[in-house]
Amino acid sequence: MKRLIVSDADSTFFRQEVIELIAEHAGTREQVAAVTERAMRGELDFAGSLRERVATLAGVPVEALDKVRAAVELMPGARELVAECQARGWAFGLVSGGFEEIAAPIARELGIELVRANRLEVADGVLTGRTVGPVIDRAAKAATLREWAAQTGVPLEQTVAVGDGANDLDMIAAAGVGVAFNAKPLVREQAPHVIEDRLDNLLALL
Repeated sequence: MKRLIVSDADSTFFRQEVIELIAEHAGTREQVAAVTERAMRGELDFAGSLRERVATLAGVPVEALDKVRAAVELMPGARELVAECQARGWAFGLVSGGFEEIAAPIARELGIELVRANRLEVADGVLTGRTVGPVIDRAAKAATLREWAAQTGVPLEQTVAVGDGANDLDMIAAAGVGVAFNAKPLVREQAPHVIEDRLDNLLALL
């Protein structure tokens, strides 16, 4: 039986919130972290909160993204989960309200081909404080799960979605198996399954 596992990135597959790592380079980390926390608890509209947070990144040199990428740590069990999925012939994807510039290279190193995230606008070698293209919000995450299921030939009931924040709730609801991981209270209440600590604890659940 083939499965498709779709994981959120920030605070699920990655230990950190990438936007906060970038905000360190702008001197706005505390401000950004406060907005992120409210968005993940479901108190703010994700797209609006993303615009507000990304605006604080204007002027950060694009080279800072290399330092951010190097600072990202994988969640315990993330690497092992991907390796086991690959061994079983299961599809694995990362969908993120964070940024493709960080998520895609890390995914490539792990052999993950399915990646979707927001993209940062750059002009004259610095971040403009805006994103380009469609915003990856909770609706886009659920749509991505369905799209990747069709693309990989996996029935929706054999899909798994895992995340920690309010913007993961639609894909958790859409998947055959919806899982909250180290999640905010709202997500823990609404997700059918809850796991903690290590991401590869998902394998025992399946």
